[in-house]
Amino acid sequence: MGSELITERPPGDRVTAADATSAPATASDAPTEPRPEIWFRRRLDLRTQLREVWQFRELALTLAERDLRARYKQALLGFAWAILTPLMLMVAFTFVFMSYALFAYVGLLPWTFFNSAVSSGGSSIVNNMPVLNKVYSPRELFPLAAIAVAAVDALLSVLVLGVIFLLTHTAPQVEGLYVVVLVPVLLIFTLAITLATSAVLVFLRDLRHALPLLLQFALFATPVAYGLDAITHNSRAFLLVYSALNPLGPVIDGFRRTLLFGRPPDWPALGIGAASSLVLLAASYKLFKRLETGFADIA
Repeated sequence: MGSELITERPPGDRVTAADATSAPATASDAPTEPRPEIWFRRRLDLRTQLREVWQFRELALTLAERDLRARYKQALLGFAWAILTPLMLMVAFTFVFMSYALFAYVGLLPWTFFNSAVSSGGSSIVNNMPVLNKVYSPRELFPLAAIAVAAVDALLSVLVLGVIFLLTHTAPQVEGLYVVVLVPVLLIFTLAITLATSAVLVFLRDLRHALPLLLQFALFATPVAYGLDAITHNSRAFLLVYSALNPLGPVIDGFRRTLLFGRPPDWPALGIGAASSLVLLAASYKLFKRLETGFADIA
């Protein structure tokens, strides 16, 4: 049998720092998390991210084309459904709210685009999980493809607007050229809401069932069937606050003012709505990129 050599520390001999560090560590001394200096911190370069999205633009177009074909492939009326949706709402608003057709339809055009983009784009990540886990691509391509599909439907609906102008013996005002200023604000706000919704829905699946109800509530909280004055009651302060909370308000009001009444948009309200949309887009994109690393794990 072997013998153990046991050494005892003489009385009065103190334990030095070197002796303490050389002592064997126990289970309670083991670290519970990595040292802060080696934590992984993801840094986002906006220019690099946008360049990557542009490089994969053909994939986004392919996804949009696939969704368009899948949506209308076996439908009897095909692309006519993109036109019938705002038309039916216009008829309902005309009779229920006693507003005339052009007023209702001009408000429905931007709303229908927003509603369709958020509805389909919100579930775009969850619905495309098989593709997302097999093919590398920027994750934001999937919500962007859904927005592109909604844009195609909106363009088809614009053709109907021309027909309504002819039937009502009315011509759009020359101030309608201001639409080129209104559309970017609409796109920015829609993209912000769609990105945030698509990322959160991956982790909170109940949002899929709540989203239609939230959009239905937003329809009546947005001046679609009525004018913006019905909400703000001619209060400038309340109008500016409302425009910051819901940029769709000044956008829809701007469509009506320019196309129907020959007046420019309400610039202060539209400016606040645009600034609010940009801030919301920055926050939504940051949230999306922060959550996207867990998409595959949750699915």
